[in-house]
Amino acid sequence: VSTRKIQEHLQAFYPHNSSHKSIYKWIIKYAKQISNFTDNLKLDVGNELQVDEMQYSRRKYYNRKGVDVNWFIDSIDTKTRFMVASEYVSSRGQEEIKQVIKRAKQKTKEQIKIVTTDGLMVYPDVIRKIYGFSNKTHKVNVEHNQVNASAGEGFNIMIERLHNNIRQRTKTFRGFHGKIESANSIMKGYEIYYNFITKHQALNKCPYELATNLKFNSENKWLELIQLSKQ
Repeated sequence: VSTRKIQEHLQAFYPHNSSHKSIYKWIIKYAKQISNFTDNLKLDVGNELQVDEMQYSRRKYYNRKGVDVNWFIDSIDTKTRFMVASEYVSSRGQEEIKQVIKRAKQKTKEQIKIVTTDGLMVYPDVIRKIYGFSNKTHKVNVEHNQVNASAGEGFNIMIERLHNNIRQRTKTFRGFHGKIESANSIMKGYEIYYNFITKHQALNKCPYELATNLKFNSENKWLELIQLSKQ
């Protein structure tokens, strides 16, 4: 639900202490705080990483007010469905995509052997720079599987399904406020929710249960994550 709907719910219990602006600030604050903890967890993933981008515009889905087009760039491990790295950015140029793939490589170490993307022209050069080129084999150190949907080559189903879930969530928002940093924090909050809070329907588990050794002691995972991030 939207932050205003959350406010309406809280007012039933805390009539003098609820504001949709406070809720928005809490999301930004704790998304940043928790991500500093979760981004440093050791990951045990499969050998394929899918990377893609979502467009956000004034007419479509969820965008910052006063801005025509932004992009959400993300990556997912196909084995555990864990969202490895993501970023909400103002464009999908080489530097922005490089930032996400570089962070994904740092978190997955040497486990990734295949990187699957769409047909965007910047990907081959970025993957070559991030994963390196072998002079011995004359190949990039990972296999780049580039799927061009417009050419009838199909879709990267796992990450597209993730994008459908994101669209379902963000359609209830009317827009981001402020700078892109706060917008990115909101999306970081969704990444945490997807990885640690809600069960993946196909797995019947949260992605973190397969990708990390993290254990929770209660059903209130948000509170435990906040407490763990303070340690």
